[in-house]
Formats: sequence, C-alpha cells, structure tokens
Amino acid sequence: MDNLRWLDLLIVLAYMCVMVGIGMWFSRRQTTTESYFVAKRSVPSWAMGFSLLATLISSVTFIAYPGSAYGKDWSLLVPGFMLWAVLALAGSVIIPFYREEVGMSAYEYFGRRFGRPARYYGSIAFTLSHFSKMGFVVYLLGLTINSMTGWPVDAVIVIAAAVTILYSVIGGLEAVIWTDVIQGFVIWVGVVICLGYLLFLPAGGPAAVFGVAMESHKFSFGSWTPDFTKQSIPVLIIYGFFWYGQRYVADQTLVQRYLAAKTDRGALKGIALGAGLCVPVWTLFMLIGTCVWSFYKLTGEKLPSYITKADQVFPYFLATHLPMGMAGLFMASLSGSAMSLLASDLNCLAAVGVEDFYKALRPQATDQARLRVGKMIVAVFGTLAAGTGVLLAHAGGSALSMWFTVSAIASGGLAGMFLLAFLSSRANKYGLYAGIAAC
Repeated sequence: MDNLRWLDLLIVLAYMCVMVGIGMWFSRRQTTTESYFVAKRSVPSWAMGFSLLATLISSVTFIAYPGSAYGKDWSLLVPGFMLWAVLALAGSVIIPFYREEVGMSAYEYFGRRFGRPARYYGSIAFTLSHFSKMGFVVYLLGLTINSMTGWPVDAVIVIAAAVTILYSVIGGLEAVIWTDVIQGFVIWVGVVICLGYLLFLPAGGPAAVFGVAMESHKFSFGSWTPDFTKQSIPVLIIYGFFWYGQRYVADQTLVQRYLAAKTDRGALKGIALGAGLCVPVWTLFMLIGTCVWSFYKLTGEKLPSYITKADQVFPYFLATHLPMGMAGLFMASLSGSAMSLLASDLNCLAAVGVEDFYKALRPQATDQARLRVGKMIVAVFGTLAAGTGVLLAHAGGSALSMWFTVSAIASGGLAGMFLLAFLSSRANKYGLYAGIAAC
C-alpha cells in the first residue's frame, strides 16, 4: 500500500462518510411509513430524474459494461436503447395510473384485479429479481476494490454491505434520493476523467485508439441473424423491450419514484430526465471498455496473472495508470453508486414486504410496528445480499451476462401480468395462473 493507494482510500472513505451523514440527517424525519417509503410525496422532478439515473447506473454499469466491451463488443448495449422506446409508449399512461391506483406497493393493483395470489407472485418475482441484482452490486464493488488495492474480495463485500445496511436502515427513501442527486453529478466527473486518460495516454492519441478498435470490430452491436440461441440483435431488442417494459409498468423501484413526486407531471418529467441521461452514460461506459482494450493492444502492456476476468481489467487500469487521487475519485463514485442502488433496493424490498405480506398477516398492526418491520427487512436482505456477493466472487463467467440471465428468469412474467390486467377486461385469475405457470 503506497501513498497513492492511501490517498485514494481516504477519498473513498470521506465520500462514504458524506453519504452516510446525509442518511443520518434525514433519519430524523423517518417517523412513519409514508416518509420512509415514499418521502411524503414531496420530491421535485429534477431530483427524481437524477435519482433514477443513480438507480439504473450501478457497479454493474461501472465494471460490467466496460468488461463486456473489453471482452467482446457493444452488443449488450442494445437492450438499453429500448428504454427510450418503452418510455415513449408507456410514460404518459402508466405514471398517472399508479399515482391514482396504489398507495405504496405496485402490486396492490394486481391483488384487486386478480386476487391476493397474483399480488404475492408480483411481489416475490420483484424480490427475486432485485435481490439477485443486490448481490451483483456488492460483488462488483468488491471485485473493483480488490483489483485496485489487493484487499480480499470477501472482506470488501462484507464491509461495504455493513455500511450500506446502516445507511439504508436509518435514511429512508428521502435520503436515498438526495444522495442519488450527488452521485449523478459524480458519475459524469468520473467518466470524463477516465476517458481523457484512455484516449491520450497511448501513442497516436484518439485516432490510434479508435482505429485499432474499428479494425477489430469492437464497436459492433452483433449480428442481425434471427438466431434465438445466441445474443443476436433481434434477441437483444426483444429482451430490452420486455425488460424495460416490466421495469416501467411493474417494478416497485420505479413505481416508488412515481409516487414520491409532487405531481403527475413532475413524475413524468423526472422519469424522462433519468431515461435521457442513462443511455448516454451506458454508451460512455461501453466506450471506456473499448478504449481499455485499445490501450493494452497499442502499448503491448501485459496484464498480471491474477486478472482472469474481463470485468477486472478496467479496475486494474485505474489502479495502475490514473494519477494520485484520480483513481480514488473514481472509486468513490463507484462506492457511492453501489451504496445508492443497494439502499434504494433495500427500501423497496422493505416496502413490498410490509405492504404486501406483513399487513396481510397483521392487518391491525400500527404504523410504528410496520416501520420497525420495514427496517428489519432492510437489515436481513442486506445481510443476505452480502452472502450472495461472496458466492458470486467465486463463480466464473461475465457478470453482465449472468445478471441479465438471472433477472430475466426471476421477473420475466411481470410485464405480461400487467398487460393482461391493464388491457384485457376478459382476463380472469384462472387464466393468469395458467400464464404464471407457463412463464
């Protein structure tokens, strides 16, 4: 651990302390479930937009997107373009609908439309999908810090999860959103710094970096061949449409943000701002991965033997080539992103657990009792996410591909269930149960 690493780590610790401090500041307001889960429906639209950006930009983006571009091409960016298409189709209808129909849980509507089993299915599918994501978030954070400092991955995961659990328990959704605002600005700073070094460090500058990448087809989006056994462009378009379709129409993370806005128009503006920012950020992280590949191709620099995954290469570049403090700033942004996303998911899982399960078991429970149970759920799922991250650290394969697979299996039926409920007056609960079984 030389002076460079100590300075970087001090920056990371200072940034994390600021995030936790903001959570502690807002903790004084977390006296009801209304404030804890939907921030008393008082969040301005621009803050909600930046919160959405930080929610969709996680350590999966920081590490797995560059890793995917480094190891292959830009094909896994294709699903992200469908975010705009889904927003254009659903935004002006879905947001007012949820703000009128539900209190805190997106799955209240399914219960009224098809019965309580449908509500349970929606809640459980959401929980499985986002729980798997939480494991990836802490895993990739641990992988990055390990690549940059040499610290054990397992220890980093456990420590980061412990800090996040504390922050999540005390802060509520209001703290999550305002720390997301800070994180949204820091993301852009980190991206600009990294691209600047990647483009100008190799001999020949940007022209050489882009030239060698284009010769090797590193900017390719894949094949248009309709082969449904591979990640072809048609498959990725279909996947992206339904993935973001289910996120916008049946994902508690986004529905909670719809509900937190002051007005319907404010909610729509916030969601549009977040979506407008996400795709450019994803594209820039893919570009970072391609530039990292070009850097090592042009310089001939050899990677050490412990770099065994494409996801590890970008963190190694940060540790070895960014000057004093710059790597720390990027690590701080990564850590803050992981904390923000994890805190957001934990809050949403707690809202679903309280509204969809605990209230059914204890309908006479007081609001204070529900608030206590919500905080307990945050602590339990945070601990389980840390365990999942440790397991992933010892598994092989691309993190981004694994995340797409797990999330698709866990939540694939949510969009179908919503469309069936929303578009068909003839649909009944028995038809829905058949569809769930088939899914």
